[in-house]
Amino acid sequence: MHEYTSRSAETVWNHCLDFIQDNIAEQAFKTWFTPIKPIELTENKLYIQVPSKFFYEWLEEHYVSILKVALNKVLGPEAKLLYKIQMENTTGNKQPYTEQLPSAQRSPVKTQELDVPVQNKNPELKNPFVIPGIRNVKIESQLNSNYSFDNFLEGDSNRLARSAGMAVAQKPGGTSFNPLLIFGGVGLGKTHLAQAIGVEVKDLYPEKTVLYISAEVFTQQYVDSVRKNTRNDFIYFYQLIDVLIVDDIQFLSGKSGTQDIFFHIFNYLHQNGKQVILTSDKAPVDMQDIEQRLLSRFKWGLSAEISHPDLETRVKIVKGILFRDGVEMPEEIIEYVARNVKSNIRELEGAIISLIAQSSFIKRDVTLDLARQVVEKFVKSVKKEISMDYIQKVVSDYFQMDTETLCSKTRKRNIVQARQLAMFFAKKYTKASLASIGSQLGDRDHATVLHACKTVDNLLSTDKEFKKYYEDINKKFTM
Repeated sequence: MHEYTSRSAETVWNHCLDFIQDNIAEQAFKTWFTPIKPIELTENKLYIQVPSKFFYEWLEEHYVSILKVALNKVLGPEAKLLYKIQMENTTGNKQPYTEQLPSAQRSPVKTQELDVPVQNKNPELKNPFVIPGIRNVKIESQLNSNYSFDNFLEGDSNRLARSAGMAVAQKPGGTSFNPLLIFGGVGLGKTHLAQAIGVEVKDLYPEKTVLYISAEVFTQQYVDSVRKNTRNDFIYFYQLIDVLIVDDIQFLSGKSGTQDIFFHIFNYLHQNGKQVILTSDKAPVDMQDIEQRLLSRFKWGLSAEISHPDLETRVKIVKGILFRDGVEMPEEIIEYVARNVKSNIRELEGAIISLIAQSSFIKRDVTLDLARQVVEKFVKSVKKEISMDYIQKVVSDYFQMDTETLCSKTRKRNIVQARQLAMFFAKKYTKASLASIGSQLGDRDHATVLHACKTVDNLLSTDKEFKKYYEDINKKFTM
C-alpha cells in the first residue's frame, strides 16, 4: 500500500477547503472547517482530526454533501473521508483518540463513508405545507389556477418575459432559461406570469411536482425547521420539487441563514435538471444584502424584465377586466382610464372596479364625467412608491452631482450633507432597514445612517439654508 506524506494530506485538504469556502457562508467556514487538521493520506483515504465527537456529528449532519463533492473533485470518485476525534485526556493535553466503543467494536479511527444528497432520516417525510399530525406527503402546488397564460396579455413591456415563460413551461429544466428570473416594479404581473408557468407545467406534465412559494413563507419554514430540529427534512422536501417558483426573492436580503439553505437547495435542483423560477422587484445587479455566490447563480439563466405597460397594452388590459366581469363600457371611457392610470396593472384594475362600483351605487350610467371624477380621486389616493434609487437620483440632481459622487467616500461638506439628506429621506419614505440604507449609500453601516438622521434633525432647527434644501427636495416626494 503506497502512503503519501502528511504534507500531501495537507495539500489535498487545502484544495478541498478552497472549494468549500466558495460554497458556504464565511462564518460557517470559520466555525466548522478552520479547526480541522489533515492527518494522513493513504491512497484514496484522507484522515482528518476534529476537536470533538459533537463536531464530527455536526459535520456529518450538515456538511456531508459538500465534503463528498470537494473530496471527489480532488481525489476522484472512490475517495473516502475518515475522522480522528480529539478529546482531553486525564493530564489535560489533547490527543487524537478512538471513540470508546465496546471492546469488540474498537477501531483505530471513527469512519463514515459520505453520501449525497442529504438523506431523509425520518421514514415519514415532514412536509412543511401539511398540518402536523396529518399523514400526507403529497405536495400541493399552492398555485392559483386563475393565473394562466390565457389571461396574461402580451405587450412590448412583457414580451420577452412571457415568451421565456412559455418556453420554460413547455420544457421545464430543459432550456437555457434556468433559473428564469422575472423582475419589475410592483403590480406589473410578475406573480401572475410565474404562476402561469406553473399552471401550464401542471397541465402539460401532470407527473411533475410543482411548488409556488413566497420567499417570506420559505424563510418562516426554514426558521421553524431550525427551531424544531427538522432542518434535514426541510432540505429533503425541497429536493423533491421538479419546478420551484419563489416569489419576491429579494425578501431574503440580509437573512444569511435562509440564503445559505436556499443556495444549497438551488444547487441541488439545478444540478439535477430541475427548473427554478424567481421573481423580484429589481434586477440581480441592484439587489442589496444578497450574498454574491447566490447572485451569481441568479445570473446563470435569463433575467427578464416586466416594465410599465404602454397605452395600447393598458387598453387591452381594461377590456380584459371588463370582459371578465361581464361589463360593457364606451370606448372613449376605456381609453380615458387607460391613458390616465399609468402606474401599474393592479392600480388600473382597481380604478376600473371603483368606476363600476360608483356607477352601481349612484345608479347612473358610466359617463366620461364620472370616469374623470373616479380616476382623479383614485390616482390621488394611491400613494406613490418611493424607492432608494429614486431618492438618490432626486438628491443628486438637486445638488448637481452624480449618484456615484453621492455614494463616494469623500468627506467634502456639501457631499456629506447631500448624503445625509438621502439617508434621512430613505428612512422617512421607505421600509428599508438602517443597515440596508447604509449599504446602498456607499456601503456604510447602520450607525452612520442613525448619525446622519440625527444630524439632519439638528440642522433643520439651526441652519436656514439647510432647511431650504430639505424643503425643496421634500416637495418632490410629496407632489
